[in-house]
Amino acid sequence: MAIGTRQGAPETPQFSGRGRRLELCFATTRSNAGDTEKRTVHDAGPSCPNDAYATAQGGVDGWDVDMIDARALRESFAAVCRQGDEVPRYFYSHLFLVAPEVRPMFPVSMGIQRDRLLAALGRIVAQVDRVDELTLYLQQLARDHRKFDVVEQHYKVVGQSLLATLGYFLGEAWTPELERGWAEAYTLVARTMIAAAEADKQLNPAWWNAEVVHHEHRGFDLAVVTLQLSQPMRYTPGQSVMVELPTMPSTWRAFTPANAPRGNHTIELHVRSVDGGIVSPAVVYGLQLGDVVRLGAPMGDTLTLERSLGRDLVLVAGGTGLAPMRALVEELTLFGAHRQVDLFFAARDASGLYDLPALHGMEQAYHWFRVHPLVGADAGTLENRSVAGPVLRSGRWDQRAVYVCGSPSMVSATVRELAQAGISRELLHFEDAR
Repeated sequence: MAIGTRQGAPETPQFSGRGRRLELCFATTRSNAGDTEKRTVHDAGPSCPNDAYATAQGGVDGWDVDMIDARALRESFAAVCRQGDEVPRYFYSHLFLVAPEVRPMFPVSMGIQRDRLLAALGRIVAQVDRVDELTLYLQQLARDHRKFDVVEQHYKVVGQSLLATLGYFLGEAWTPELERGWAEAYTLVARTMIAAAEADKQLNPAWWNAEVVHHEHRGFDLAVVTLQLSQPMRYTPGQSVMVELPTMPSTWRAFTPANAPRGNHTIELHVRSVDGGIVSPAVVYGLQLGDVVRLGAPMGDTLTLERSLGRDLVLVAGGTGLAPMRALVEELTLFGAHRQVDLFFAARDASGLYDLPALHGMEQAYHWFRVHPLVGADAGTLENRSVAGPVLRSGRWDQRAVYVCGSPSMVSATVRELAQAGISRELLHFEDAR
């Protein structure tokens, strides 16, 4: 397997010895998936013992897809993933051994972080031959990582640890050719992210400070929080932002703003306390007026309106998965909607429909917007929480773009049943709840 270097770039990085593994720098992800807490820190990659990762110099050109053996990368990554939790455990142990100075960037508890690492690597490997998609993802990832004070040297040690991890778990299958392919792929990933971070420095801060100016309980375990940004943030409705509390340094949780960008630079978050969670209970029960939190750069595009290509919309929300749906509706009100929008808002009981009065107000104000509350049995069975049944019974939606956000089980079950009912996969947009 070989990945071609662009003209004028250095030759393939040379490594002595074996046992290296590739990894991505501190990969953090994603947005709010309903009531499931997502704690995130940086995902880093494997490292190589006794070897220095050769960081390629120069600017960023696109990769040459024809020269990337994407199949070899995917097959080797899949083989490593079969080793389960041992993979990220080995990677982080190696990383903290060769670069102990990065340990404070991570939370004390690393459980969720291990999942983040494999998810981020999996996405990169999946998109390695879809250059435009991968480049956008890496650029967003780089902007988000600025909040960790990531510098070029960190990419180097992450690459070393990634290669070390891959080599350890692949054993005899870790051939010089495969190692070279992974090294070249990582060089391109790192080069893209470094360039994106440098460009972002000219436009945005590494993070935004935001003061809590409103904190309202909507039930015993749910709060609506309004934050006043210290400076403007450019984001697209449907994107998520990472939040760090002052009492929990290095522990980040992804939330999706429930509003389109406002002239007063405030952001509204909907947060439910999750059993066993760390950040969400602190937000619901501990956050006070006047507290200042940190926000990372906006991430994601799965739930943005540009995915709908101007179609009429069906929005399906479970619990606090309502947040991105409300932001989408607000966006349409700002620019004048010329399409129909039906919002299905599901909850186990009436108290879970925490924002229904505001939604009914929007329904009265905009003739193109309809709200369908779903409670109890209508909100899906206890086993799979699918709400596809009542959605499908309410009309024909096969020509509409359908957005789904909620708990992982609700999203997966609902999307599966909507697809089985004939709605094209291309019209289904939902958060990756990994």
